[in-house]
Amino acid sequence: MHRNAVMLAVVLLGNLMLPFISAQNAGFVKSPLSETKLTGDTFELYCEVVGYPTPEIQWWYAEVNRADSFKQLWDGARKRRVSINTAYGTNGVSVLGITRLTLEDSGTYECRASNDPRRNDLRQNPAITWIRAQATISVLQKPKINASDQTILTADTSSKQVILQCNLTTAHTRHKESFWMKNGQDIPNTRTEQKDTIYRINKPRADDSGEYMCVYTFDTAPNANATIEVKAKPDITGHKRSENKNEGENATLYCKSVGYPHPTWTWRKMDGKSPMELDNSTGRIFITNRDNYTELNILNLDINTDPGIYECNATNAIGNNAQTTILRVRSHLAPLWPFLGVLAEIIILVVIIVVYEKRKRPDDIIDDDEPVGQM
Repeated sequence: MHRNAVMLAVVLLGNLMLPFISAQNAGFVKSPLSETKLTGDTFELYCEVVGYPTPEIQWWYAEVNRADSFKQLWDGARKRRVSINTAYGTNGVSVLGITRLTLEDSGTYECRASNDPRRNDLRQNPAITWIRAQATISVLQKPKINASDQTILTADTSSKQVILQCNLTTAHTRHKESFWMKNGQDIPNTRTEQKDTIYRINKPRADDSGEYMCVYTFDTAPNANATIEVKAKPDITGHKRSENKNEGENATLYCKSVGYPHPTWTWRKMDGKSPMELDNSTGRIFITNRDNYTELNILNLDINTDPGIYECNATNAIGNNAQTTILRVRSHLAPLWPFLGVLAEIIILVVIIVVYEKRKRPDDIIDDDEPVGQM
């Protein structure tokens, strides 16, 4: 009994001493990285620290050439352009973001972390109680690019050539080259060293609509770009004309389109003169929309209510387009119809044979006792 009491006391003492034994000074797992940005852009600095207890994280800022004069940053500062999101768990993680950058946002940004109990004591030297990681943000004046206005594709423009043009008029440094992108993807064979760059669309269709971007690259500065929107009403390029399912199964109808901006999708069941708009409120019908694609899923098909004509409609600021799909729902017995048909034919044939045999006249029966032919 005495031995067990001693062991219990040792365990309790160890638990009490655990926080002191496992205490760990703050240390950086990831530090913020220096960046060069253009006016109007956005930047984010990431800071992750480890230690026990979990260290507190703060963000500080010093103007260019004034690295000895830091000021603490708060969430919502600089007319709500500053955002600070911090989470504490096993590690401490904090993200500093600043939007709509100006030249005055250039400077040194510092992530500070500490789990020292004396860290907020004004009598202590912050250089001792806090660890620091710095990043330099350089904000340059955004180059000026003159770009074409937006273009709207119509039936009248399908036979004409559409020309998109950009011209780099002012830049902080000499540009290296320029190229074109569509919807975030490089367009092949468009790279040039000219300031004035042109992209031509021959016989444009709805598939050619989208967000075009001319991009200028520099040796010592971030890329600069300008966006030109080419708009067109939706054109539905893929859908099911019909769908055949059995009662109790699930049906999937879909539509996909081209055109820009991306459309707003709606589904309707064409029930006589009053079409019924569909949504996700029934618990049996689920609609999924994703840019130029929409999908309608109907669970546990009902032979009485679900068959019919379903219409998908795509609408954007330029116009709309619609296509229909016929949904047929068969009974549970549908797979048995061929077998039942063959069985019915056999039964009918047997009945005919039996009736025929019974209706034979006696004269039609040959008497085996009479001789056949001449004696």
